[in-house]
Amino acid sequence: MKREILLGDEAVGLGAVHAGISGVYGYPGTPSTEIFEFVESIAKKTGDIHAFWSTNEKVAYEEALGMSWAGKRALVTMKHVGLNVAADAFMNSAITGTNGGLVLAVADDPGMHSSQNEQDSRYFAKFAQIPCFEPGTQQECYDMVAEALDLSEELTVPVMLRLVTRIAHSRSAVEVTSTPRKQNPLHPTREIHKWTLLPSNARVQYKLLTEKQPELLRRAEASRHNRLELRGKHGVIACGITWNYLLENLPDNHDFSILRIGQYPIPAGKVRELVDHVDDVLVLEDGYPFVEEMLRGPFGLERAVVKGRLSGELPRTGELNPDLVRDAMGLEPQGGLELPTAPANRPPTLCPGCPHHDTYLALNEAVAEYDKPQVFSDIGCYTLGALPPLEAIHSCVDMGASIGMASGAAHAGYHPAIAVIGDSTFAHGGMTSLLSAVQQHVDVNVVILDNETVAMTGTQHSMATDETLDRIVLGLGVEADHLRVITPLPKHHDENVQVFREELAHKGPSVIIARRACVEKVKRHR
Repeated sequence: MKREILLGDEAVGLGAVHAGISGVYGYPGTPSTEIFEFVESIAKKTGDIHAFWSTNEKVAYEEALGMSWAGKRALVTMKHVGLNVAADAFMNSAITGTNGGLVLAVADDPGMHSSQNEQDSRYFAKFAQIPCFEPGTQQECYDMVAEALDLSEELTVPVMLRLVTRIAHSRSAVEVTSTPRKQNPLHPTREIHKWTLLPSNARVQYKLLTEKQPELLRRAEASRHNRLELRGKHGVIACGITWNYLLENLPDNHDFSILRIGQYPIPAGKVRELVDHVDDVLVLEDGYPFVEEMLRGPFGLERAVVKGRLSGELPRTGELNPDLVRDAMGLEPQGGLELPTAPANRPPTLCPGCPHHDTYLALNEAVAEYDKPQVFSDIGCYTLGALPPLEAIHSCVDMGASIGMASGAAHAGYHPAIAVIGDSTFAHGGMTSLLSAVQQHVDVNVVILDNETVAMTGTQHSMATDETLDRIVLGLGVEADHLRVITPLPKHHDENVQVFREELAHKGPSVIIARRACVEKVKRHR
């Protein structure tokens, strides 16, 4: 064994490589991006692992499922809201099952550091009735992904590995193996009925999945990641990273009875043993009150008082930390140094020289001629255009929503109905909405900000940029006369404003592509 200093994300990636994966799939999204990029860096050296960003999370999951069908091991990675996009394939993969090991590494974002919501992916694992591992250390990130791949192949089910921001983006020493597992040979499955979810086959497969549930529970009860220590009459359940927060507050001579959970389904036997022993139990989990809700049930427990996010001992939203945990445990605050007052947080801004800035200046001038115009936007660096001084956009809901929302507003009679979307987001989730708008001849104006990269997450490869993007837009049916390309630079400002004015006056769908490379991409290229 040797030791390396790794991010939690990097530990997942390296663990997957050492466990013999043949492919990694995903779409960039903080805090999961570094998992893929770490494997990609290894794949470039070895040449024996497929690593290429997918168009979106659904495509990524389906590609990984195809590799599993072929008998090889695959890792698919995304952030929590990306799992919404992949949900169709994900849910049905629990019914088809797996051939080669398939692990979904999904990174949740409690506190919404870079996300639209705090959703907890453990609910998705329970919904799909598959096992879930939740690491509390970088070492467990490395170890659990190998265990998950083994379990996936043994029980022929996909397995989730659920991370949170703090574990994904912090570093620690990790012991790694010096003898990585060899990749699986090509061994496509011949079980056609299993992979063809006609109702007659799906009913059989779903029955098999439900019959696996007692074994999944038995594995969780016996897992080394679920440990129970009975002491005093105050109980604590610590899930994933909250184990670290608990350890920071426990004196050597503590009298808390503690259950640590790192593998799901919830080990019901250990939970019952804890509840029967204590007078109250505090549930620590970073995310939703997933375990706490199950403990309470519809009518609550009679044997012990349950404390946590729902009862007010812990905040209902946001991340946990050692101080919040200490207060919930009823311990005296720890003394410490008084820190000077922190400066006020400054909102993020577009990079100096960003092409989006010049696009928004031209757009703002053109739409100022209308009465209180609203612009529907999407997810990317350009979402920062909502902030002062630009204040150029007025919505951001999910990947690809801008075009659909603008079309719906146009259906209602709103004008001008303007959508702003990035090149990568357009490929991810905007193309189908534009196709729908074209087929209905909706009076909508789509502004595609083509900066030639997935800029917000680190300048990854974009699927639809330059001439490829132009051909896609024309192929979706937009008239050539109303596909306009502008260069967002100060010297072209007046010309760009005129283009916007002309297309806003057009009745029917139009697309304006604002094309200039991301300044960060240019820096990296140099």
